[in-house]
Amino acid sequence: MGAQSFWSTPGGWTLLTVLQILAVMIWILLSLAFLLLADRKIWAGVQMRKGPNVVGPFGLLQSFADFGKFLLKEIVIPAGADKAVFLLAPLISFILAFGAWAVVPLAPGWVVSNVNVGILYLLAISSLGVYGIIMGGWASNSKYPFLGGLRSAAQMVSYEVSIGFIIVTVIILAGTMNLQEIVASQAGGFWNWYAFGGPGGLAKLPMVIVMIPMAVIFFISALAETNRPPFDLPEAESELVAGYQVEYSSTPYLLFMIGEYSNIVLMCAMISVLFFGGWQAPFPTDFTAHWNPTAASFFGFMWFFLKVIFFFFLFAMVKAIVPRYRYDQLMRLGWKVFLPTSLVAVVAVSAWRVFGGAA
Repeated sequence: MGAQSFWSTPGGWTLLTVLQILAVMIWILLSLAFLLLADRKIWAGVQMRKGPNVVGPFGLLQSFADFGKFLLKEIVIPAGADKAVFLLAPLISFILAFGAWAVVPLAPGWVVSNVNVGILYLLAISSLGVYGIIMGGWASNSKYPFLGGLRSAAQMVSYEVSIGFIIVTVIILAGTMNLQEIVASQAGGFWNWYAFGGPGGLAKLPMVIVMIPMAVIFFISALAETNRPPFDLPEAESELVAGYQVEYSSTPYLLFMIGEYSNIVLMCAMISVLFFGGWQAPFPTDFTAHWNPTAASFFGFMWFFLKVIFFFFLFAMVKAIVPRYRYDQLMRLGWKVFLPTSLVAVVAVSAWRVFGGAA
């Protein structure tokens, strides 16, 4: 039996899928280890201090030392907590955070599941992620985690609405919910911004005026969706100590943190895919036409990874330099500013798709 025929069998297809999933998970976990260190070093640099610099050369192994510490610590469960729900909540957050990566295209042809409704799948998974936080806050049987869980649920639901409408504008412009095709539609230099590439030329200029603010709003909404500063109200140290995580320690706390940082990197990836071309270079080129498939995928992946790192750097800088919002300011921004703006953008993009050619 040849190699090709083996991979085409049900057993071979299953093995290949499992290997793809493991490869993506290992890449995410290794990336999280060094991005978490980068987050701490950037914050330290802004505050003119050194940050982690003892474990390993330049502190590069600090995240692995923290990982080992969490694994070896004793799991402490409060006496009044619902033990089953208490332990299930971080596991749900961890699984859903990694499950969302199944449809994210990392490079040409590099995606675990190339489904036609990839964006719909992402929205569904991100909506389910609220349950892990609510369960963790409620199962702790303490008022502070409960208040933190309520804050986080309200915050995530509020900003998911704006993110959903912004994604609708991208779907209307690209004409597909397949993330691979959305990235492919941005080929041709500076990712087109759905404007100057292809037929139409300057007639597409109105969409640049619409989509640049949408990218900015998506970035800010991603900060709120992932509870990052200046929207880290569920974990406000002065009010709730550590929010819904305050009763957690050891491995359950580690699962919550891995899930949170996985969602942060996922949002960086989504900004890259939806607005900045994913694996596409910022200049006219076609990886698949000029290189063999392996080289094309490698160079595409490198561009994708560089964009993710850049947006993570922006996340870290916002954490370091922007003061925290009050909770009423947070909700007002989401419901009174971002939601109406994204609704107007959906109407504008829809009208342009229907009447733009005639105009």
